[in-house]
Formats: sequence, C-alpha cells, structure tokens
Amino acid sequence: MSKFEKIMELSGYSRATVSRVINRSPHVSAAARAKILAIMAELDYVPNRNAVSLSTGQTRQIGMVCSVIEEIMRDFMNGFVEVALEGGYQTIIYTSRGDRATELQAFEDLRSKRVDALVIVTCVNDPAVLQGYCEYGPIVSWQRMAEGGIPSVAMDQGGGYRLALEHLLARGHTRIANIFGRKDSLNTHSRREAYEDMMSRRGLPMRREWYRYTLQAISDGERALDELGFGGQAAGSGLMRASTADNLREETAQVSVEEAAEGKRVGHALNAELARAGEERETANDMSCANRSGQAQAARESGTLPSAVLCANDSIAAGIVAAARRRGIAVPGELAVVGFDNTELAAALGITTVDNPIGPQARAAFAELAAQLAGREPVREALAYRLVVRETT
Repeated sequence: MSKFEKIMELSGYSRATVSRVINRSPHVSAAARAKILAIMAELDYVPNRNAVSLSTGQTRQIGMVCSVIEEIMRDFMNGFVEVALEGGYQTIIYTSRGDRATELQAFEDLRSKRVDALVIVTCVNDPAVLQGYCEYGPIVSWQRMAEGGIPSVAMDQGGGYRLALEHLLARGHTRIANIFGRKDSLNTHSRREAYEDMMSRRGLPMRREWYRYTLQAISDGERALDELGFGGQAAGSGLMRASTADNLREETAQVSVEEAAEGKRVGHALNAELARAGEERETANDMSCANRSGQAQAARESGTLPSAVLCANDSIAAGIVAAARRRGIAVPGELAVVGFDNTELAAALGITTVDNPIGPQARAAFAELAAQLAGREPVREALAYRLVVRETT
C-alpha cells in the first residue's frame, strides 16, 4: 500500500479530497485539511512536486521579475509573497541587474512551464517584446504599461502628485522644484504633466530649470540641495586662523633640542594663539551660518531658490530633510519638502507625503494572476491616493 493510499485509509477521505489538500486547494473544509495534514506529517509524506505538476498542469510557482531590489519595491514584493502563500503559491524572484538577456530567462521559464505566471516589478526589456510571452501564461505588472499592453495594477501617479501640488499651493508656495524618477517613465510623464497643467491653469510660472531626474535614494539628498542652489558657503578668515594654529601644533612638536630651551616661551605663545583661534573659529562659524542664512533669504526673496520641493519618493525626501538640517536650512521655514508613498521612513521623520496604497496593489496583482489561472475574470478594487500632512510643510 502506498503512503497516499494509507493517508486515504487513516483519514477516511476520498482520493479527490486528499489530492486537494496536497495541491493546496481552498475547496476543502478546515477539519478535513487539519486531519489529512496531521496524518501526512505522521507518515512523513512529502508529495512529489513533479508528479503534482504533471497531474494538475501547474507548478504552484509564480515568478517575480525586477532589475534590482530597491527599498521602494519591498512593500510590494513582501505583500505579494504573503498573499501568494495564502493562495498556495510560492514566489521565485528573478533579478536581472539590468541585463536584458538575464531578464528574458524568467519569461522563457514561463514558456517552458517552470512557473505558472509572472509579476513584473520593474523590467529593462521593451514591454512590447515581453508582451509576446502572454500567450504562455498570465503576466501582470506593477510597473506602468502603455494602454493595451501587459495588464498593470499600477496607479497613475499624476493623481497623487496633484494632491501634493494643491497642498503646497494652498500653503502659498509657487516656486516649486520637482525631483522626478526616471526621465522616460510613464509616471514621470504624468507627474510633469500634472505640475505644468496646474501651474498653467493658475497663471503661475513653470520652473523647468528646477526639474531633476533619477535622484531617488537617501544618499542623493546633498546632491539635490546643491543642484537646487542650496550649497554651503566658505567659513572665512577665522577658520584660516584656526588652520594656522593647527600648523603651529605640528611645528612646535618638531622643535630641535636647542630650541627646546625656549620651550616655555613658545608654549605660552602657542596657548595664546590657540585661544584666539578657538574664539575666532566660533565667531567664524556663527558668521558663516548667518551669512548663508542671509544669502539664502535674499535668494528666496528674489525668487532664485525654490521654497518647496516635491519628491519622487520618501527616500529622497528624507535625504533632503536630513541634508537641510545639517546645513542649517529650516524645514519647512526655508524649504518645504513633500515625499511620495507614505513609507515608515516618512512617518518616523515627520515628512508630508502622498499615501500610495502599495499593499492593496500587491493583492490586486496576485488576484489578477490567480483569476486568470482559474479561468475567471479578475475583479479589481478601486484604489485612491491620499495626502498625509506632517511637519515638513
């Protein structure tokens, strides 16, 4: 008697019911599932997945395609993996590192039935090329796709961007810098269109010279401020004086034996010089901060600096806020900052942002694939952006 038959005998359930449990079908009562799983564990029964795939025509595996795994993707990826597990599917992650041929291996695996379906997080190949693989199995994308292409659960970010713009305009900001993502992406196009449309409708100038692209990481904060004109100023002669005192330390440490006889006199002179340098260093720092603040204020009043910046995501927003604080730039007094996505990072740093319902989009992606695999029409949930106002505006 095979182990499978032994499970049927001990559980009292039919071959069909035991098979549904092994295949993780949801169409089994909780009591039956618990009893059969307990017997399987007792008998140390491990189903042959190759045999299961042959009998069902499915591997119960979904491939997830991305170029590299970035912070912004993790909420979507984690959400998808969790809901897929609940549905009885494992997720295999394919990372291409930007190589087109490597990425295509995931799509070849779909064609050879090593995976049942694919979800695209980001792709580097032309979507028109990838669309040809839809005949081999369901494909859905979190990356926005052109109309009529691969089905996408992504939302048009122009709508969320308008919420942020309306908020800044209501706060009196008209000199708004925009930090976008990739220059050629559909979301960047939508955001840019939203900004230009709103400014045009209100008769306000469009500051295209303050458009920046592909600044998306926390580490890009300093660069963003520099490129927008918020660079630091030199400290002044007091710091040069302090540098002279530092040089005196080195020179005194290298005096000859003959010069040592004069050590007491030199020591007194050095201490006096160091005291003066210390006082001048503090004065120079104070003057530098005051000068920079005064110059920034004059630049803002003349309209040569932005008074607010709208960011592609919360990571670059956090980098700008941190860099501004290091430079003594008041947020939001001198520069208002708005992020996008409403991540834990934004909440922790008090950053005003646009809530992007990433978790629901992950669930929608799996629901779309599961429906296609079951031969059903997917039912989509209506999702919306939401503005979250915090301390940075």
